[in-house]
Amino acid sequence: MKYRIVIIEDEPLAAERLKKMLQKLDSDIETEACPDSVAHAVEWFKSHPQPDLVFSDIQLGDGISFQIFENQLVGCPIIFTTSYDEYAIRAFRLQSLDYLLKPVKADELKSAWDKFLKIREKTEAPWQEIQNRIRGLMQDMHIPKWPVYKERFLVRRADQIIPVQVSEIAYFFTRNDWVCLQTFDGKQFMIDFRLDELETMLEPRQFFRLNRQFIAALPAIEKAHHHLNGKLKIDLQPSVQDEIFVSREKAQAFRAWWEG
Repeated sequence: MKYRIVIIEDEPLAAERLKKMLQKLDSDIETEACPDSVAHAVEWFKSHPQPDLVFSDIQLGDGISFQIFENQLVGCPIIFTTSYDEYAIRAFRLQSLDYLLKPVKADELKSAWDKFLKIREKTEAPWQEIQNRIRGLMQDMHIPKWPVYKERFLVRRADQIIPVQVSEIAYFFTRNDWVCLQTFDGKQFMIDFRLDELETMLEPRQFFRLNRQFIAALPAIEKAHHHLNGKLKIDLQPSVQDEIFVSREKAQAFRAWWEG
């Protein structure tokens, strides 16, 4: 008997690692898809038959994965994977099948899989009830039904506060422990957000986290050059003095994003 599995994960290496661990665990496991965002997962579940089981990261690039299940598109058991204890505990309280803290350990994965097999032997679990609880949790956490992205940032200029529209921003970058934004017309402003925070505020189809120092807007990507060890060297516009690289691990995701 084949088991159809979907892995929702925005880190390609983590998704591939989990896929290999599952294949090693049971040769009857087939990974059907690996959506890497809330939006991609929603579209996948709208157009494909239900899988037997979902493994889902919680914090994705464009929102919290609870938003996927709130849409009542998933009618199968869910095993959450996360690096965040607070989300994991809350997910567990939803009576999801299980939760696994990253990096996922082989023995914990086997325990979760065995739990899934036992449930399959008995009766279908009330997954609609789990979705109802997810909706309640989202309300408690004040998570919108769909991601809401920033349209402008307020910045300081001398003794003034002025708005900068997101459409004016070429990229964000770190400098001496500060985060700055660069506009297409050559202006720079310091802002009070970390790059990690900005990733959740920006429309992922328009902005990409190139590395630890840069998040770039799509129109700011001028060229990409193949570099050593599978890396990509990126030319931005407006240009910067620093050399900007996308790691080998993120290169494929970057190309897919850039191509659209």
